[in-house]
Amino acid sequence: MSQLGALVMVSEVSGRYALGGAAAGSLAIANAVGAPIAGMLADRIGQRPVVLVQSLVGAAGLAALVAVTTPTAPAWLIVTVAAATGLMLPQVGPLARVRWRPITAQDQPGPSEQRRLIDAAFSYEGAADEASFVLGPALIGVLGVLLDPSGAVIAAAVILAVFGTWFGIHPTARLVAKAASVVEDGRLWTLAFGVLIVAQFFVGTLFGSIQTGSTVLATAAGQAGLTGLIHACLGIGSVIAGLSITALPERFLYSTRMLAAATALFFFAIPLWWVDSLGALVAVISVLGFAVAPYMISNFALAGIIVPITKIGTAMTFLAAATGLGYATGAGIAGRLADAGGHQPAFGVTIAAAWGALLLAIIANSVLRRARVVS
Repeated sequence: MSQLGALVMVSEVSGRYALGGAAAGSLAIANAVGAPIAGMLADRIGQRPVVLVQSLVGAAGLAALVAVTTPTAPAWLIVTVAAATGLMLPQVGPLARVRWRPITAQDQPGPSEQRRLIDAAFSYEGAADEASFVLGPALIGVLGVLLDPSGAVIAAAVILAVFGTWFGIHPTARLVAKAASVVEDGRLWTLAFGVLIVAQFFVGTLFGSIQTGSTVLATAAGQAGLTGLIHACLGIGSVIAGLSITALPERFLYSTRMLAAATALFFFAIPLWWVDSLGALVAVISVLGFAVAPYMISNFALAGIIVPITKIGTAMTFLAAATGLGYATGAGIAGRLADAGGHQPAFGVTIAAAWGALLLAIIANSVLRRARVVS
């Protein structure tokens, strides 16, 4: 809701897609910078204090962004407030993924049984995460029609304050603090983890460019308020695919799933080049969504396997940061191209990002085989 809300609100108020993309992009870049810092702090002092502070300050930042976004406001002020807000938004999704290992270890299952539980947990959690990409844009769209884009961003601030705080005080936060007290040797930065970071960058680029292209096409059709609802279609197939992953056998390795999903991502993205109506856009991105969750779930699951337990919080937030940086890149480039040539070059960025994701999946498979990682 934060990124899309900033994009739609600033674009509509200012009348410039480039400024809207810059605001959303600066929010995402700052969030990418702050994410690893928050992850390292959470690994050191526990998730609870970090999430509580970020939830409340981040909500206040969203409210401030609404206040400064006016037709006469200087661009630097809007972008600065958006960046300050992004810096403080909590990493709820990545930090939730950190909790699964200690949660599944409570009943002391065997290694094989815990792996099965973690696999299932990552799939369901990934599907829930993707559901947020359905509900978030949908809420932006509905509230944008019923109220206005500013009201939608205020709603995002309220939701963040309430549910971010709830996540921070949840009892499972204590399990992470106990797990972090375990001494374990191992490096965070390896070639395999670096490949996953770049892979998530391309996923973020895909998200940013699709949101920008959808905004441009919907605005041209006189239906700017439907942008969130249209983009929500991307998440519907993603949720279905994420839930379906739980049925895959263990012998279907995460590296193989990553490659299969990346292949589908690229070929499903290609038709975006010929999209020229809202109906066609909905159809294409609905199908494209089926490849998104399997790709992202595989990336995060692989990180959980190759990274030491004491550094998982940092690793997950680095992956989230890469996604945010990719979003900023995609939204920024697509916004500038859209100002010059409309929605088609913006979707060209999406296709290029999908090709990059496929290339990284091929590289990841090669690196993991050489490292003899069972994944």
